[in-house]
Amino acid sequence: MYNQKPMVNINSQPFVPSYNPTQISVEPQLAQNMPNQRYDYNSMAQYATPAPDLYYQQAQAAHYQPLQYHLYAPLPPHKMSLLPYQRTVQGFFLSDNIREELQRKSEASLQILPTSGLPESLDVYYSLVPLDTNAERSNRVFGYPSWIYKAFSKSDGNTYALRRLEGFKLADEKSIATVQQWRRLSNASMVTLFEAFTTRAFGDNSIIFVYDYHPLSSTLFDTHFGPGARYPVVRNANGQIGPSVPEQVLWSYLVQLSSALKTIHAANLAARVMDPSKIILTSKMRVRLSAMGIMDVVGGSVSKEAMQMLQLEDLVNLGRLILSIACNNQSIISMGSSVSLQLISKNLDFTGKFYSVGLKNALAYLLASTSTPVSAESGINNVDDFVHMIAPYYQQNLNSSLHYQDSLESELSREVENGRLVRLLCKFNFINERPEYDHDPAWSETGDRYLLKLFRDYVFHQTDENGHPVVDLGHVLRSLNKLDAGVDEKVMLVSRDEQSCLIVSYKELKSCVDVVFRDLCRPNG
Repeated sequence: MYNQKPMVNINSQPFVPSYNPTQISVEPQLAQNMPNQRYDYNSMAQYATPAPDLYYQQAQAAHYQPLQYHLYAPLPPHKMSLLPYQRTVQGFFLSDNIREELQRKSEASLQILPTSGLPESLDVYYSLVPLDTNAERSNRVFGYPSWIYKAFSKSDGNTYALRRLEGFKLADEKSIATVQQWRRLSNASMVTLFEAFTTRAFGDNSIIFVYDYHPLSSTLFDTHFGPGARYPVVRNANGQIGPSVPEQVLWSYLVQLSSALKTIHAANLAARVMDPSKIILTSKMRVRLSAMGIMDVVGGSVSKEAMQMLQLEDLVNLGRLILSIACNNQSIISMGSSVSLQLISKNLDFTGKFYSVGLKNALAYLLASTSTPVSAESGINNVDDFVHMIAPYYQQNLNSSLHYQDSLESELSREVENGRLVRLLCKFNFINERPEYDHDPAWSETGDRYLLKLFRDYVFHQTDENGHPVVDLGHVLRSLNKLDAGVDEKVMLVSRDEQSCLIVSYKELKSCVDVVFRDLCRPNG
């Protein structure tokens, strides 16, 4: 049988719920049977095992326990018949799934590995944490082995992703100036590049590129071709391979990545890294181009004609990327320009058989220069024409994004009052039970402060007819909202010894809070 969640009764008498969602203690006998949860650092063995405490650098060794996500379990699937004036406790806060996702991302952002063996700092960046799970690095994309780390910045305290090219020696310092051009680009489907600098902190010549950090991201390669691929291969009854990736997913990738290419090409630049290992999935259906600007530094400046051909190559690589995902054929993208026309044609036929004609035509447009090289100056096969070609699918993707935005706004509306109530509770805690103020030990027990103390007891310290504490979130929220609004409704306040009984309005109580808090904030208070 499922345990029923507490309900908040807005108009009825207070009641005692059977479960307190804010209580996180565990019964001793239950705690003994719970598994000792720890993170598995086997994938990071090449960096040495980190200290148990992942939150504070130079902290003492302590037992680290992951967040207790089981305390945020979603509501049971059974129906609960609620009256119009009743709401569940969860109705006042973010949904469990969104809160857990945000908490996991925050936890990942704060994680550090003090004993990782990495340099203590790089310029203004410190507490490096390796984000690579594979110790064998390939130089296929950049021509140099690359590593990526998470680090904090001393200048602003934010978290950044540092991509390092190992063994790279900068021959011409002018080539690093192209980073400034990338800094000026702003697109929701790109990972922002901030700066680049060289270092010998790793014992060799390395160059570091600093990007925005998106916690808990995965690459498209891991999502579609890795061991735990999200869309496994599907076979029919005859053993033939069928489509495994929904078409709306492919269109979402095409729309977002083509939007990024449009911004890049408009700035007379080229992405040059349209590779599944360099495109990250940051949240639901949100992809971003990463590792931007590296090839401009590594390859040096190029002529106008060469840049046009590189932009055309971006389109071809985008077509190969989507085709490889649609057909679950990694070789299409891994073989690069050496991929055979027969393989391209065969997989296009597969796409036309299981997906819409619009998707096949879009991929055929992107891959047209594979069989017939086209000059970029001719105005054919450019990102602007491609965006115009798939405009109806842009509308569909925009519609989905707006629906998702509406859902997030609805979730945010549950929390809109929390900040206001927290500020009000902070004022109460500054005022109530203050031992001494202005050389007066009885300051908190006289005048307006005494009224606020009685109101605090009225809100939080009520008991039922049996003397049991009343824990009713509805009563708390109702009382605090009336106080913050300053309504004219009267409330009866009774002292703890039941010798005094005062009847005041919420408006008068609000005035007391404002006056007393201003008194505390006096410069010479």
